[in-house]
Amino acid sequence: MKIICVGRNYEEHAKELGNQKPEAPVLFLKPKTALLTGKDFYYPEFTKDLHYECELVLKISKNGKHIQEKFAHKYFQEISLGIDFTARDVQSRLKAKGLPWEVAKAFDNAAPVGSFRSLQANEEIQNLNFSLLVNGEQKQSGFTGDMIFSAPQIIAYASQFFTLNTGDLIFTGTPAGVGPVQVSDHLEAFLGAEKVLDIQIK
Repeated sequence: MKIICVGRNYEEHAKELGNQKPEAPVLFLKPKTALLTGKDFYYPEFTKDLHYECELVLKISKNGKHIQEKFAHKYFQEISLGIDFTARDVQSRLKAKGLPWEVAKAFDNAAPVGSFRSLQANEEIQNLNFSLLVNGEQKQSGFTGDMIFSAPQIIAYASQFFTLNTGDLIFTGTPAGVGPVQVSDHLEAFLGAEKVLDIQIK
């Protein structure tokens, strides 16, 4: 099982971090040890600037390689929300040196994921609203129609490089509004009106 993540997939988020709009999906991986489900998150000791990034998550339902965009919808049936935790200070230092920044994104428990639900009949993956509350205050509000690259485009592109396997997760990018978390913060993520993720920062 692997976690494929898409960076800079919402134009306003790219702008808030000073990044240009990408011409192709920006992909990076997280190992299965980054996955966190149903447990509290413990603030890592190697960062002083940990940021939340709430994202729609797809669960791959069958194996595939070189998937055509028009068939991509056949490769996922369940969705949820996840947090792409980012050690922003670590990432910034590494990027400034032109070095890979996996340690800022792919550390243990850096990918909390909520409960999955099936896509409903006639439900459009690019017509979903989601939000993140921190201590009861809405910090992020996303609409999947604002993605630079749609879910089918992401699957088609990623499968050129990586064989997709049943159970793989795809984090599809975060909207604007990312920010830091502190110990004792309470994060709640909503897919529409349904709360699918609830974690405490310890």
